[in-house]
Amino acid sequence: MPLIRVHTSAAAPADPGPLLQELSRQLASLLGKPERYVMTSLQADLAMSFGGDAAPACYVEVKSIGALDAARIARLCSVLCDLLHSRLGVPPDRTYISFEDVAPQRWGWDGRSFA
Repeated sequence: MPLIRVHTSAAAPADPGPLLQELSRQLASLLGKPERYVMTSLQADLAMSFGGDAAPACYVEVKSIGALDAARIARLCSVLCDLLHSRLGVPPDRTYISFEDVAPQRWGWDGRSFA
């Protein structure tokens, strides 16, 4: 059930599909989860500031049931910042990433929880 939500003040790509697909592939691979459960979301062109500056910035949320140990988080930070920099032009030092390990009983899918 990994979820990645990208909120950015950068302009949306003309076709966001490739970025969403790459986010999905990377998240599934780095977390060791089946990609069929990964959800991606991109909200672009948002009014944002970072450090009092309105230059392009990103706020990213990653949620998963387990698999968010320190080593994976470190790798995800690197991979996601590089990807968002190359695809959206947002520098890594203008990107915050929040990670949340969700209890299986607190995440539902297909009419039931993952518990």
